[in-house]
Amino acid sequence: MLDYCVIGGGIVGLATAIELQQMHPASKIMLLEKEVGVAAHQTGHNSGVIHAGIYYPVGSLKARLCRDGEIATKEFCSANGVPFNTIGKLVVATSRAEMERLDALARNASANGIPASLLTRSELLKREPMITGLAALHVPASGIVDYKHVAQAMQARFEQLGGVTALGVHVDGINEDEHYVSVQAGQRKWRSRQLVVCAGLQADRMAALSGVEIDFQIIPFKGEYYSIAPAKRNIVRHMIYPVADPALPFLGVHLTPTMDGSLLAGPNAVLSLARENYQRFGASGKDVSEYLRFPGFWKVIHENLRSGAGELYRSLSKAAYLKSCQKYCPSLTESDLGEYRSGIRAQAVTRSGKLVHDFLFHQTARTLHVCNAPSPAATSAIPIARMIVERLMNVS
Repeated sequence: MLDYCVIGGGIVGLATAIELQQMHPASKIMLLEKEVGVAAHQTGHNSGVIHAGIYYPVGSLKARLCRDGEIATKEFCSANGVPFNTIGKLVVATSRAEMERLDALARNASANGIPASLLTRSELLKREPMITGLAALHVPASGIVDYKHVAQAMQARFEQLGGVTALGVHVDGINEDEHYVSVQAGQRKWRSRQLVVCAGLQADRMAALSGVEIDFQIIPFKGEYYSIAPAKRNIVRHMIYPVADPALPFLGVHLTPTMDGSLLAGPNAVLSLARENYQRFGASGKDVSEYLRFPGFWKVIHENLRSGAGELYRSLSKAAYLKSCQKYCPSLTESDLGEYRSGIRAQAVTRSGKLVHDFLFHQTARTLHVCNAPSPAATSAIPIARMIVERLMNVS
């Protein structure tokens, strides 16, 4: 009999397992992951940014979790030998309309207690000679890290504390009664006093598997990246972001130096034809048929038709993708954009067609499902884990 079982070896599941093991050192805790290694999906397929939290409403939960997560992530990395680099971020305005949004973003950062400073055109040019803009917001706390390395360090830390990780475990049954939760994977079976499910791209399916009635579905969005040619990898020193459209859930195509010395352009945000196939045109008939039958999908498509068409155009046309980058980095050419891996983001969508931007949990007496952990969940994983455990303790 386990005391706690965690399903999901992404960064939120791993951080939750560590938090449980630290709070209950004598407990038997197991983490189950269906892949052969941790961080196989969202955690291991992002751009590796440690966000500071400048985008979120003043005093909101997401703002607090991101701010706390930026500090906690760096502390964890320092304590566990995971390299990171606080290179800072520049959000660049290239039009008068973007200038107004940039000013609002600066006020928002200040109100959230996040150090940030507005730079004039000449100050921007001095910091980044290859970047063009009317002004920029400098966010010095933003950094970069390889989240796969963070996840691997978390797995090691969890096991050092006494936890057990089981890989290659495809859970196909969850049954809860008044005494325990039974988790089944083929012929293997575990019983646990409490269960936490951090299934990411499979969150809705795992909730349904356990008998939960849900009013949402995970719609996958693919983020496609390009790798900048080696000769131009040093054209920027900071992360370079456009001014995001507040009406959209994505931050736009940006330039991000990585820990291995590369420079990435991306991601875009295009509807994915599969939840876990990262090939350019990879598709899953099961995944597509599920969201085509979901009424919320068609409502989202209708309400975001124009922006979705733009994202699709940039996906199909490298020249159009390049234009997004040239808006603030005009020296880039089409030949500078080399192929790179994609990532897929789990976006919860309600039956009524609303994109879920906040945390979504479903909790019973013995099970807690993390149905939606909004971006930037990787940065915020440690404080998210504390929140999950606190919710778990309030029920037990």
